[in-house]
Amino acid sequence: MQTLSIGQRSAISQLDLADSAPITLRFTRQSPIDMDISCFALDAAHKLVSESYMIFYNQPISPCGQLKLTHYESAVTHQKSTQAEFEISLSSLPASIDSLFFVLSADTPLKQIQSLEVGIWQQQEKAQAVYQGSDFADQQASMLIQVYRKGGVWRISNVAQGFNGGLASIVEHFGGEVEDGAAQTSSNASKVSLEKVMLDKAPKLVNLAKKATVSLEKRQLQNLTAKVALVLDATGSMNRQYRDGDVQEVVNRILPLAVSFDDDQQLDCWAFGKKDQYLGEIGLNNYEDFITTAHGGWREWDLGSRVNNEAGVIKSVTDFYKKDGLDVPVYILFISDGGVSDARGITKIITDAAKLPIFWQFVGIGGHNYGILKKLDDMDGRLVDNCDFFELDKLHDISEEQLYENMLEEFPSWLKEIKNIGMLPR
Repeated sequence: MQTLSIGQRSAISQLDLADSAPITLRFTRQSPIDMDISCFALDAAHKLVSESYMIFYNQPISPCGQLKLTHYESAVTHQKSTQAEFEISLSSLPASIDSLFFVLSADTPLKQIQSLEVGIWQQQEKAQAVYQGSDFADQQASMLIQVYRKGGVWRISNVAQGFNGGLASIVEHFGGEVEDGAAQTSSNASKVSLEKVMLDKAPKLVNLAKKATVSLEKRQLQNLTAKVALVLDATGSMNRQYRDGDVQEVVNRILPLAVSFDDDQQLDCWAFGKKDQYLGEIGLNNYEDFITTAHGGWREWDLGSRVNNEAGVIKSVTDFYKKDGLDVPVYILFISDGGVSDARGITKIITDAAKLPIFWQFVGIGGHNYGILKKLDDMDGRLVDNCDFFELDKLHDISEEQLYENMLEEFPSWLKEIKNIGMLPR
């Protein structure tokens, strides 16, 4: 049996679950207060499919019959007991259902709860999420577990996203109607603390998480959903920076942004020489020594001759995200030590990419002759300014706090501009 820590996301197959058979979520509580557990079925716009798809003690079966509240105990008990069991049949759900949220709510602060366990069963218990009162503070409602589709695959996330205002706030958040007088304090939803996620899953990065959080909150980006990518110059002149660990440190420093922004808490990574190679996703389970282990380590990457071809990798990355759908903004950190070639090709690709919700943050590290990369930020002829550039002599010559400030300096204004022109929803 696996334990799902707060903030963790996983494909159901990784939990030894199959979407072809019913899955049971069992909520076991020990609490001196009265509380409710509900399930909301949402569409792709994250709105309640209909009022009849809010499953709770007074409406225990969905219209499709594939979401069922099969057991419910409303009496308060000071002993551990099973309060609720939901049965879900994922493969039989209507196509309009994109995600399921299992929600805890009460009329008093949830911090009074002694404990709550969510067991995920299919013949036997496959996974478990455990909460204490301290996980909820003064909030009166919390979205605990999300079951959702991504790329045609069902996934599970331990969200633990709190709301002030109780169940009414969550109903309104999901587009449902609350009777007059029933609505309470407006919702105050926020993602799980970045620092808490790191403490649970990557304690070595906690200090970086604290510093990244300051910059994110300063720019009101802490609740942003976006994809994050890293593009690494792996030309011959970068060899020393790979050997000295500077490139691995870049991975470490951008990962907190990916964990904060991305639903899967991962970033996509490419390297380039004459050719470029997609190195896969970097997450909290594989970031350590990624540079020396991914695809045999940096010396073995399939890049052809180790010469500059920035235009090639920029096109590859753009095509990758166009194929992926571009339903959320993409933040790309592009590392180079200079020697840039094909200024005309880079200019054309970046100009064309300005029509897409992709932001390019170019960073020059320890090199020279950055050429067109320094000029892109002021280039005319684009729909929006979709890139920024700054340079460092050495990565360690700048504080982590200042690095995050530089990395996020123009990203918020770009986000605002693309929303204003309708490239993404407001």
